[in-house]
Amino acid sequence: MCGRYTLTSTDGLVEEFGLIQQPLDLQPRYNIAPTQRVPVVAHRASHERELIVMRWGLVPSWAKDLSIGNRLINARCETVAEKPAFREALLRRRCLVAANGFYEWKRAGKRKIPHYIYRRSGLLIAFAGLWERWKDPDESWLLSFTIITTAANDLMAPIHNRMPVIIERADYERWLDPHIQSHDAVVDLLTPPPVDSLEMREVSTLVNSVKNDSASCVEPAAEQRWLFD
Repeated sequence: MCGRYTLTSTDGLVEEFGLIQQPLDLQPRYNIAPTQRVPVVAHRASHERELIVMRWGLVPSWAKDLSIGNRLINARCETVAEKPAFREALLRRRCLVAANGFYEWKRAGKRKIPHYIYRRSGLLIAFAGLWERWKDPDESWLLSFTIITTAANDLMAPIHNRMPVIIERADYERWLDPHIQSHDAVVDLLTPPPVDSLEMREVSTLVNSVKNDSASCVEPAAEQRWLFD
């Protein structure tokens, strides 16, 4: 599962994703949560890579209301080609979700201990995503997305059995290309990332509340405990 992530550094978005425009006026985000609106990289009508603000939690075009999106924040790679909510988007509306890292919680008895996972290199991460269009009752359009997950690699397995799919830069074009409309042409990308590409640390329980959105969310837990001793 992927239920929280960060996008704390936006300076390199144009270069990293080959965007046709300068990024929107983005503020650092340390605790992005479902139902919030965040920037996503996708091809739209221009067939060029654009940074588009979308709501996290995919709302299929046939949905009666947007509440279904609250349950569709993730799509399992093993079934994404079969599920009615995702199969059309997998063929025609793939996207990249820019991030600096993501959170996962480890169960320890009755406690859930947050951990932050990020690239060892410090570079941006691109989650494999799908996006969709939905027209609400007042006739306006909502753009929304989901993050695809896969089995956890050996780094993540002690924490959780799932993790987001990470697309490497060499594969951005294949994943985003709207002319590639075959599950078989992209399924090999939906695999766990190499263990040595990521690092992980325990962080403060501040991240447990979506009201907290500051750099303190990603600081090592030991430092947080020292501050409050």
